[in-house]
Amino acid sequence: MIVAHRKNIQDLKSLLAQHKRILVLGCGTCVTVCLAGGEREVGMISSALRIAYKLDEQEHDILELTIERQCENEFMEQIIENVQNVDAVLSLACGAGVQAMAERFPNTPVYAGLDTKFIGILQEQGIWTEKCAACGKCVLGEYGAVCPITRCSKSLLNGPCGGARDGKCEVSPDTDCGWQLIYDRLKAIGQLDRILEPAPMHDWSKSHEGGCRKIVREDQRIVVK
Repeated sequence: MIVAHRKNIQDLKSLLAQHKRILVLGCGTCVTVCLAGGEREVGMISSALRIAYKLDEQEHDILELTIERQCENEFMEQIIENVQNVDAVLSLACGAGVQAMAERFPNTPVYAGLDTKFIGILQEQGIWTEKCAACGKCVLGEYGAVCPITRCSKSLLNGPCGGARDGKCEVSPDTDCGWQLIYDRLKAIGQLDRILEPAPMHDWSKSHEGGCRKIVREDQRIVVK
């Protein structure tokens, strides 16, 4: 899932300084799961903004709403009237959701209420960890489903750097050595032979280099003539 973190109230006040009627809009998928931008967080941030404005003796009208996904037009259709009746939208979605909202409502200011961090998982209660860099050319099949791009601090594809000690990365004693994880996993599933062959250079042209990426599925498109 996409993992994000809430901006602090002072930063949000600065973003919204010129607006009086604000819609705080939550997203019901990834950022809800990571406790950053769901309905509960919409209520918390809205209440905090109201208190902050009241302490400053300022009057603002804060509206609250959460939709299933901010990155899809289907769900944005539900809030057209709500958006038309406010000065600005504070989007509690990932970066993709914020930009989708801005594209869908080009005449309404849309601000990011979250900092989008990474693609990851819930490691344990209250802790999320990065697992994927969305590099565009997945090599998980060759490394026992442990990503060397994200799990190795140096993104090495052909073995460890030699700086690890007791399974921990030299960058930090709290960080597992990615290659120790890869070795242990491949050994457990009987595929250690996979690391005997040198890996080719990673094709970074499929990552973010070169601008916005796009996937087109012709079998799914609806072409209007």
